[in-house]
Amino acid sequence: MDIKRGLILEGGAMRGMFTAGVLDVLMENDIEFDGVIGVSAGATFGCNYITKQIGRTIRYNKKYCRDKRYCSFRSLIKTGDLFGEDFCYNKIPNELDPFDNDAFRKSDVEFYIVTTDIETGEAVYKKYDVDDPECLLWMRASASMPLASRIVEADGRKMLDGGMADSIPVKAFEDMGYNKNVVVLTQPEAYKKEKNKVLPIIRLKYKKFPKLIEVMEKRHIMYNETKAYIKEKEARGELFVIRPEEKLDVGHIEHNADKLEKTYQAGRKVAEKNLDKLKEYLKPQ
Repeated sequence: MDIKRGLILEGGAMRGMFTAGVLDVLMENDIEFDGVIGVSAGATFGCNYITKQIGRTIRYNKKYCRDKRYCSFRSLIKTGDLFGEDFCYNKIPNELDPFDNDAFRKSDVEFYIVTTDIETGEAVYKKYDVDDPECLLWMRASASMPLASRIVEADGRKMLDGGMADSIPVKAFEDMGYNKNVVVLTQPEAYKKEKNKVLPIIRLKYKKFPKLIEVMEKRHIMYNETKAYIKEKEARGELFVIRPEEKLDVGHIEHNADKLEKTYQAGRKVAEKNLDKLKEYLKPQ
């Protein structure tokens, strides 16, 4: 059987700084994968793994975390997006801290992003292509948190945060043929997701999208079932998991650069601690 090595990246807004730390260590040690799939922050930050831009994620997040154009309630009120669309998806990647599109084109690594189709309530897995003008919309959709973002329309779909329908797309990547997988989580092992406390507001806000409401009502159940599946496969040695050792002290919205750095360093520490075991796991049999 051919081995396809996959890297699966959970979201979690600014908990993604943990993932950024992990990815930088993987890049520094030339840990290679055939494919990467990211959800929400796992997608927006994980794309830097494809281009090998070590340090880019933590660099621009620390630099602009206090910039109202990047993330602010003013932006939410003014535009409907907590994270500024133009600043995050145009100014930063094209001007202020450029994303290396050429390196992405040259890479043989497949990169997928996950969104939620709010009309069907289903997860959608999109292979990213930097030359497709719609793809940046898919990236934005993947990280568009409900209540804090406008609905994103691309390729005839209405979409929001991929984490609503598939927070940790392990089974989806397995179905794509990836059979030697590494998962980077942004919650510690003991974490269990609770029922969303703002469901009444979500029901009101998205009453035109009953399938989305259904997904949100059972999201905690699906998430905890996926975590149990991951734990079982990890115990059998069929999956390698990198996760925080304790709850990360960082908010979904974080304007404190020191907290971002601390979270990033926590990711580096765990990755370095597990580096030898990871190399052994990925070694061709």
